[in-house]
Amino acid sequence: MSWRSESPDGERQAAFTLVEALAALAVLAAGLAAIGALAASSLNTARHAKGHSTEIAVTREVLAGLPTRNALPYGRLTGSLLGHAWRIDATPVATSLVASAGGSWRPQGVALIVKSPFGSLIEIDTIRLRKEPAK
Repeated sequence: MSWRSESPDGERQAAFTLVEALAALAVLAAGLAAIGALAASSLNTARHAKGHSTEIAVTREVLAGLPTRNALPYGRLTGSLLGHAWRIDATPVATSLVASAGGSWRPQGVALIVKSPFGSLIEIDTIRLRKEPAK
């Protein structure tokens, strides 16, 4: 939809109408909005991934710093590392299999909870074997 106008010397010139210019600007604006939304989504995903990797690193540090299997007392241990609060609950695990086998190893339940400064949690539940002293 172009129209032609005559120049002062009598030649015709091609030109865009105002509607065509506005349509082109609308298409450009929609494209830029889509690119902006994609960039914001990517930034949010990267921020979440960084926070999660920090939580995992803190969890690994706490697990690596656990006392040896016989030195970890039953009960609760708490602390903080890099702004992440952590809690370890160590409990005896009652099982009839161990009691009937008569072995000196007893299972110990270990629950680790790491809470980030932003409120997200990582929880790991595991069982360690603990050597009981000879009777």
